[in-house]
Amino acid sequence: MSADDADRAEVRSWRKGGIAFGPTRDQRHLHYLRLSAPSADEHSEMCAQCFLYIGPPPGTMPWYKQWFGTRYYKLLYGHRDEDDARAWAEMIVLRAALVPGNALLDIGCGRGRHAGWFAQNGLRVTGIDISEESIHEARAVAPGAEFHVHDMREPFVRGAFDAVVCLFTSLGYSASRADDQRAIDAAATALKAGGIFVLDLMNGAIVRKELVEQECLAEEGVRFTIKRCMEGNDIVKRISVDDEGCAHSFMERVHAWTADEVTAMVLIAGLRLEAITDGPDPLPFDPTRSERIVVWARKPA
Repeated sequence: MSADDADRAEVRSWRKGGIAFGPTRDQRHLHYLRLSAPSADEHSEMCAQCFLYIGPPPGTMPWYKQWFGTRYYKLLYGHRDEDDARAWAEMIVLRAALVPGNALLDIGCGRGRHAGWFAQNGLRVTGIDISEESIHEARAVAPGAEFHVHDMREPFVRGAFDAVVCLFTSLGYSASRADDQRAIDAAATALKAGGIFVLDLMNGAIVRKELVEQECLAEEGVRFTIKRCMEGNDIVKRISVDDEGCAHSFMERVHAWTADEVTAMVLIAGLRLEAITDGPDPLPFDPTRSERIVVWARKPA
């Protein structure tokens, strides 16, 4: 048996039904992947060298489930600082006239950056996110808040919160705008009568105009090559990772939002539009200059 045949046999013993090599034999590293859960419908796979858990093969699950829970996501976006999160939280608390003891739901809360600052402002904070890894970290980052693994498209509770926030473009990840409508409907359901909903999204017009097609970054010895393009009305980012010869590829695909689209969904959810601003400095929204679309809407009393 040749060396290549032996390698293939070993890989088959790790992962039933396929061979997973990468990046090349010359780099003297094979990605041995193995199933780590008994169910074929819900499993993760692990690179035996770098101990990175990877989801099913590309195309078999949403990109955000494959990408958000990895350490590379945290490395790449670690520049999102606490000062920025604090500015957003304090601006929302002030503008929405929230007071200590008010209940706030942070949907798509990620690793709890904003939730922690809301809690420090005296709010009773609950965060939900689809990523188990993100929720695990959020519980450590913001012990004053409560966190749950939950799909924001599904109702969480009914009529329990004084405020619901959805920050840092947490919508537009699927090909169907119906998914985004479901998430906004669920947010409206969670609000008390008279409660405020704050939705923050990228301004698609600015992204189109200022798109950086390619850049290379290095964080803690890991090299990222990022390529961006527009595909229809989606912003697509392809991320190649070189971790000392261990190569991985990820993708982000996010809808390029317009204020009219967002306004329509909020109204369909039965909320009353109060304002559209930029953020975190809440200047009036300018479609040609504002980087963010921040929608402020209230549930009728």
